[in-house]
Amino acid sequence: MPESKGRKKDAYTPPPTGKGERKIARLGSPRWLAPTMVALFCIGLAWIVVYYIAGSQIPVMRDLSPIINVGIGFAFIAGGFVLSTRWR
Repeated sequence: MPESKGRKKDAYTPPPTGKGERKIARLGSPRWLAPTMVALFCIGLAWIVVYYIAGSQIPVMRDLSPIINVGIGFAFIAGGFVLSTRWR
């Protein structure tokens, strides 16, 4: 049985670099992200704790219904969670 001839492959040559400099992608998060995320978590937790401890004595919290006060606290916490998904 005859042998087949092997294919010759050309040596790999990388593509030309082109004009100008390449931009390097920034890995990581912006500097403001982590402090803002932690601040939102703390503000939300503090809002809920203060509401349950002294909510009847604070005018703004007294005027709002209980579900709205808890909702405000959870909204801050949810905002921190949304920012935490962007943290690298």
